[in-house]
Amino acid sequence: MDILNMTKARLAFVFPGQGSQYVGMGRQLYEQSEAAKHIFERADEVLGFSLSTLCFEGPQAELDDTINAQPAILTVSIACLETLNEQFGHAGRVLAPMLVAGHSVGEFTALVAAGVLDFEDALKLVRERGRLMKASGEQYPGGMAAVVGLDTEALREVCNEAQAAGIVTLANDNSPGQTVLSGELNALQHAMELAKGRGAKLVQRLAVSIAAHSPLMQQAAQHFSETVRQFNLQPPKIPLLSNITAQALTSVDELRQELSDHLVRPVQWTRSVQNAVSEGVDTFVEIGPRQVLSGLIRRISRNVHSISLNEVEIIKILGQLRQQTDSEEQEAETLA
Repeated sequence: MDILNMTKARLAFVFPGQGSQYVGMGRQLYEQSEAAKHIFERADEVLGFSLSTLCFEGPQAELDDTINAQPAILTVSIACLETLNEQFGHAGRVLAPMLVAGHSVGEFTALVAAGVLDFEDALKLVRERGRLMKASGEQYPGGMAAVVGLDTEALREVCNEAQAAGIVTLANDNSPGQTVLSGELNALQHAMELAKGRGAKLVQRLAVSIAAHSPLMQQAAQHFSETVRQFNLQPPKIPLLSNITAQALTSVDELRQELSDHLVRPVQWTRSVQNAVSEGVDTFVEIGPRQVLSGLIRRISRNVHSISLNEVEIIKILGQLRQQTDSEEQEAETLA
């Protein structure tokens, strides 16, 4: 589907989470969009170090560190969104979603898109969120693993059985047949072996050293809840789907509770997409690095369109919009 001809589509904007980062992300946007350049400059100023250089040049290991990856993904996603808004505005068009959602830390990008937080406050929050998660990971070592080919009920049984070796739980319900487990290393390893023995098509450890969306993040969640209380949140201007309940969040109290529980509760992405479809969404627009969510959405519902507006695609759109604007200006001059 052509993003330039979607004025009648019922859109949902969705934003990716951790794991979508890569060295070089955002550089082309920075070079070609004043709006994106401003976002990166604000991020560098707010954080007190050159996040832009880390995004553009790496090193990868430093970018992958959760304390850096979370603000980096937020910054690149907002740079993508602001570039789209800038260029569509110049062309006299508007991309208006009927709802927004984000996967894990991507929910903070959705909070900015919905007017709950300004970019600078969201940046401070995700930086602190990453710091607390890293500290919890050092105190309570854990990990995460993706499992493909087993349904949720089978994986609940796997986790219940593996609990004999420690804490392990369902962390992300990403799509039918694709789930992420999270927990203590021994328990996680035991759960992975059980999942393989029960016919999983793929069981793979993820390149993270923390157990996000599990009880191991309880201490981080408590501290983060205290941090969130220090920030001013606004009711969402656009309906925002909760990762935890997959329902729309409408009040500031609900939002604060969501952010407090977010670190220890699983991400209900399958239900979020299903609920968005039931509300009438027919086109999901993924905005941010890579294109992870678009693939998941296609597995969840075959009756909707799913478009990835990563950096490469946005650069193409910039060219198209500029060509159209130039053509319209030339036509106007001819008629004059």
